[in-house]
Amino acid sequence: MSDLRMRDISLDEKPREKMMKLGVSALSNVELLAIILDTGSSDKSVLDLSQEVLSLSKGLSGIRSLSINDFLSIKGIGPAKTGRILASLELSSRIAKQESEDLFQIDSAVSVANLFMEELRYLKREVFKVLFLDTKNKIICDRDISVGSLNASIVHPREVFKEALLYSSNKIFLIHNHPSGDTEPSREDILITERLKKAGELLGVEVLDHIIIGNGKYSSLRECGYL
Repeated sequence: MSDLRMRDISLDEKPREKMMKLGVSALSNVELLAIILDTGSSDKSVLDLSQEVLSLSKGLSGIRSLSINDFLSIKGIGPAKTGRILASLELSSRIAKQESEDLFQIDSAVSVANLFMEELRYLKREVFKVLFLDTKNKIICDRDISVGSLNASIVHPREVFKEALLYSSNKIFLIHNHPSGDTEPSREDILITERLKKAGELLGVEVLDHIIIGNGKYSSLRECGYL
């Protein structure tokens, strides 16, 4: 039996036709995902397949937390469908981040947390980033410094401040995530922050704060009294 495609669904049920007639906001989460998937499998319609994805993720917000293997574990979803879903999620994240960069004045812990929350909150590994600002607190860029368990040997001042000097940035925010969702600063977090602050003072680059991102929440080492 051939794959169940959009054309095999009755006209009243076709998400694409519904979108063109009523607008994309009229579509349910299942229908939006069906448009991304495009086809079903030999024994499931594309709408059924979409519902299975959302059931596995326990709702829309959980999709970002699914791994590639999670998607591939669903019968009827292979590398192509997985790739389309992940690409859509990444585009959404980048659009939200770009809008945040345009809207927020980057001068506080909450503005930085808002900027990076969706990008970092669902990651399974720790990612240490640096946000580089100019003298007017305008974003120059951000860069990943390390991926994996955070420790002083991985996050070396040399890697952080060579980028700051390259971009002529005299203010930086440090950002990393806790995959556990708990944003309590660890001893290693505190030591790394102190080390980078001292290095920055020697080079004329101010470490404004170190933000720890959890699942929908954050901690500021400055607000906690460590900066």
